[in-house]
Amino acid sequence: MLRILLEEYALDDAEITRETTFHDDLELESVDLVTLSGSLREHYGDRVNFAAFIADLELDEIIALTVGRLVDYVVASLRATERS
Repeated sequence: MLRILLEEYALDDAEITRETTFHDDLELESVDLVTLSGSLREHYGDRVNFAAFIADLELDEIIALTVGRLVDYVVASLRATERS
């Protein structure tokens, strides 16, 4: 999903690790996070609520958000719904 989003900016060959930040490294803006949120919702449905995840973060945490932290949230959300 992230690679598809990055294709729009010709960044699809960017190196992405768990430490990669959405803001500083990938230079994504809030509208890009909204697009990513839509992709996550489309793929996972209500099991992954990215909007709620972001809403619980402070602005500096959103700016410093890493791919790894988002992946951890997605995995935790999916595991929680499997147990329900």
